[in-house]
Amino acid sequence: MNRIANVMIGGREVSSNTSPLIVAELSANHNGKIERALNLIDAAADAGAHAVKLQTYTADTLTIDHDGPGFRIEGGLWDGRTLYDLYQEASTPWAWHEALFARAHDRGLIAFSSPFDESAIDYLESLGAPAYKIASFELVDLPLIECAARTGKPLVMSTGMASFDEIGEALETARAAGASQVILLHCVSSYPAPADQYNLRTISHLSTQFDVPIGLSDHTRDNSTAVAAVALGAVMVEKHFTMSRDDGGPDAPFSLEPEELADLVDA
Repeated sequence: MNRIANVMIGGREVSSNTSPLIVAELSANHNGKIERALNLIDAAADAGAHAVKLQTYTADTLTIDHDGPGFRIEGGLWDGRTLYDLYQEASTPWAWHEALFARAHDRGLIAFSSPFDESAIDYLESLGAPAYKIASFELVDLPLIECAARTGKPLVMSTGMASFDEIGEALETARAAGASQVILLHCVSSYPAPADQYNLRTISHLSTQFDVPIGLSDHTRDNSTAVAAVALGAVMVEKHFTMSRDDGGPDAPFSLEPEELADLVDA
């Protein structure tokens, strides 16, 4: 039996006893317009999602404005772009967060976010964030995990970039700092991620190894991987979400459209 039989996020139980929590990840799909971000929240609610997730950072809190080795992306969806340029385009302005949280609340959705530094956690605390998502790339940022855990809120931690030893260290850090509710998300940090790389047996392996509920952060192009993951025990599914992939944007190629999100909820 899991050490944590269930997790409560925004008043909703997330466990094997309930249907999976479906999280629409807005990420960069606002395309620089708050009206579009608000419309995405409405569309997620209409599709039947249970939660929306933001990302709380600025280009300056993540990297430096530099073009050189290690700061220019090589290969993949964002090939040739500098990290600073990508993060500047993709970030959700902090000034929008209060309005986005309010719209989600009005539509009956849970709203939470991925902070990328301690100042982001402080800001999200002021908005009453009910949980924190630790992104795959930040799972080795133990001071960030410790700061989030000290809030006493549930933590959702993605594992896409981590070894099993690193996952264990992250969990130990979270628990030592006071986190009593943790969900791990199985993830493949490719954008988009080929379905045949997901190795969904990892879900049961993570559950056995770490004794916590397991969900899925899904970067594939359709819903089949997510549906199979739930059949194998995933208690939460996070999918990037956009109004239309034809509208472009950094995350559009691996994001669901409203009808597809509704299909995922039904499935």
